[in-house]
Parts: sequence; C-alpha cells; structure tokens
Amino acid sequence: MLALPAAIISFLLSAAPAHADLKLCNHMSYVIEAAIGIDDKAATATRGWFRIDPAACRVVVQGTLTADRILLNARALPVYGSSPIPQNGGDTLCIAPDNFVIAAARQCRAGQTPAPFTQITPTATDDGNLVAYLAEDSDYDDEQARLAAIQRLLVIAGYDAAPIDGVDGPKTQTALAAFLKSRGLASDIVQSPNFFATMIEAVQAPSPNGLTWCNDTPHKVMAAVATDDGKTVTSRGWYHIDPGKCLHPDVTGQPKQIFSFAEAVDADNRSIKLNDKPLNWGGAKQLCTRESKFEINEQSDCGSRGLAVSGFAPVDMSSGGKTLRFAMP
Repeated sequence: MLALPAAIISFLLSAAPAHADLKLCNHMSYVIEAAIGIDDKAATATRGWFRIDPAACRVVVQGTLTADRILLNARALPVYGSSPIPQNGGDTLCIAPDNFVIAAARQCRAGQTPAPFTQITPTATDDGNLVAYLAEDSDYDDEQARLAAIQRLLVIAGYDAAPIDGVDGPKTQTALAAFLKSRGLASDIVQSPNFFATMIEAVQAPSPNGLTWCNDTPHKVMAAVATDDGKTVTSRGWYHIDPGKCLHPDVTGQPKQIFSFAEAVDADNRSIKLNDKPLNWGGAKQLCTRESKFEINEQSDCGSRGLAVSGFAPVDMSSGGKTLRFAMP
C-alpha cells in the first residue's frame, strides 16, 4: 500500500505490467470521481470522469493497455464540502469539468484546467485483470466502506450517525430509518444498485433537520459555516454548492449559535461581482477564513496571521432546522 501525504488515498501496488482490463475499486467512505492518465512514448492522454460508489469497482480501460505509466486523479463529490481527498501528485495533467478525453494532456486548452496526478502500478488479479484500490487510513473492507459512506451522508443530512466508523448499530439504523422516512423513501432502497445516487439526491434537498444551504443562482457558490459552543468559535469551509443544489454542512454536537457565509464564484473560483460588489450572503460577525480549505478555532488577529476576514450572519436554529436559500438580488 502506498499512502499519499495526509493519507486518505492508497493503492495496492505490484510490478505487474498492464495487459488486460484496468479496474478501480473504491474502499473509501465517499462517492468519488476518478480521472486516469496514460503516459506512452512521451505522449500523455487523460480521460474522466469515472464515478465509483463505495464498495464498488469500475473498469476504466478495456482490453490490452500499452503504457509506460498509469496516473490517477480522484475527487469526492461536491456534496462532501471542501475536498477531503488531497489534491497532490507528481504530474500535472489537463482535465475538464465534465466527461472528457484529452489526447495531449500536458498543454491545457480552453475549457481545460491543470490538475495533479499520481502514478499508480495496479495489481494483477486471478482473472487476468488489473486493479487499483482507493482506500482511507481506516482501511475499510467493502462492507465497512459502504456503511461508513452511509453514515457520512447521514451526518451531512443532519442526522446523528456519528462516529463514521463503518460499524453498524442501533444509532446508525435509527438515523437511516429517520432519513428515509423524511424523504419518503422505502427501506428496501438501501439494497438498490442506485442507492448512493438516490441518497445523494435526497441529501441535496432541503431538510427539516439542521442547517441547509440551497443555491438558487446560476453560479457556483462556496459557503462556510461557524459554530459557537460557548467557549470557542470555529469557522470551517469551503463547501461547494452547484446551481440548483442544496447541501448540509457537517455541524456536530449542539452549538449555542451557528453562523453562515457564502459567495458566488466563477469557474476559476473568483468572486462574482454585481455593480462592482461581490455577490455574497453574510452578516456582521467578523470571522477568519482563507482561500483554501480551512478549519479555524482562533478568531482574533486574522490579518496578522495571514488569514482573511469574512462577515458571517447568525442562523436562527430555534425550530431545529433552517434552510438558507442563496438567490440573485
């Protein structure tokens, strides 16, 4: 197993050459999208995206594969907030937002962006195919990865299914039953091949529990949440919310106060402005943020610590659930 920095992704490795179908298997507690790179005789091509559910495998290359190197980029779906999968690697290759095949992937053109790829050497299996496993430090097996993925989505939806450990029990089953009932889903949907697609769609709908953000604009929205437990104010972001989608930030415990900030951004994550003013939704509570993924527990002297300051608005959670809708003015 090769663990990347900050762990999260690892791959079963061997010296086996690539001869047959190449499969990617997901042992993570996230639904992921993968892109592969093929380096052959100084020419490099990329292809994506391959969506892979927890505990599932997918063939990404069929038939004989001649390659000097095979490379991989993996990302979690936006429903999970700021990417939990480290975006690093030794090669920078071109990708596109939607399904793509790029023949010359080292020189990005319009509509393409550079992304880090990591070299992998898949393992040969008994059936003659090749397989690479995406895994977390928790080293889940298939059953544990699937259950941990369900727990993770339940927590995002505002249900108490923590800890996310891949271990079944009454707490997880109670949370799952309540979630299915609230969304009008039958219990047997859990065994459906499309269960994660159905669950993610349901998670991205407004919920009667916890905080929900809904993006009613034509732009991508990046949001941050802050919690005050009476001792510490913690700000956390960024959560990516696509147009027409909803998302539930993972607020745990019972904070005394919740705050929210969000802004609309373009494809390059630059703030969108209307009449020279950023299109954002917040308030007067000044809290620390930064451009990349963050979780900040100390809110004083943001500027002197190299942090930005954003104005958060308090969220009234007295009814147990609150949906904030981001709309054009």
